[in-house]
Amino acid sequence: MKRPDYPAGVAYGLLAYVIWGCFPLFFRQLAQVAPMDILANRTAWAFVFVTLLLALRGSWQRVVDFATTPGHRLRLAVAALLLGANWLGFLWAVDRHQVVESSLGYFLTPLVNVLLGLVVLGERLDRREWLAVGLAVAAVANELLTLGALPWISLFLAASFGIYGLLRKQVPVDAVSGLWLETGVMLPVCVAWALWRGADGHAVFVPGDAWTAALFAASGLLTALPLMAFAAATRRLDLAAVGMLMYINPTMQFLTAVWLFDEPLQPARLTSFALIWLGLLLFSGSLWQRNRG
Repeated sequence: MKRPDYPAGVAYGLLAYVIWGCFPLFFRQLAQVAPMDILANRTAWAFVFVTLLLALRGSWQRVVDFATTPGHRLRLAVAALLLGANWLGFLWAVDRHQVVESSLGYFLTPLVNVLLGLVVLGERLDRREWLAVGLAVAAVANELLTLGALPWISLFLAASFGIYGLLRKQVPVDAVSGLWLETGVMLPVCVAWALWRGADGHAVFVPGDAWTAALFAASGLLTALPLMAFAAATRRLDLAAVGMLMYINPTMQFLTAVWLFDEPLQPARLTSFALIWLGLLLFSGSLWQRNRG
């Protein structure tokens, strides 16, 4: 941990997670736009931005090599659809003033990753990791028993991003090339949506004013920038350090929802968060000890 590039890794990680943590504030500025329209424009602008970046870097051969491998194509296509579904779920939560629930989902994501590692990859858990998973299950049960409903958007965000991460772990492609391929897979779906809405006279890719157009363009940059920063962080930090930084994003979303958006926070939901935070503390401690040992 005394590598000279460690401070740079922390800086890159902070940049990535702080940008992600500001997403509710950013996308709330597009409250007048339907979530699917935002997704279509975000995907298109991210594709344009990453295309320009790849052209400037001359990195097309890496993309071609990866795209011509059949097994990689299938995994990445499924990963892209999961990522698009996760983006749409988050945008829906922001639009419906349910950012508290979206933050709960992203707090759950690391524990979902642990469970997927156990079920899919055959990884073994120690006592603290088992207890962390159990606390996450107890938090979901608390939501069902005390609030009368499962936190569907939280579970959807955690599951979709967790499975996306599992698939991306299995494909050896860098963040920029991967994002170009993922947005390339999502783009036909977004164009089909635009054509369908266009038949009713609604122009998805034609914003009504300059401010909305600027926000759409910025969404493409803000989609690519944190992913590149995250990739730079993971090259410089060990897994435990990256895992600890991971909680910045949902914490910022949670505080934004409660303090800035005035979303209600029922006492019963505080119990759910307390259970998950305790589980994350146990999981982080186990992860830190494993990587330092």
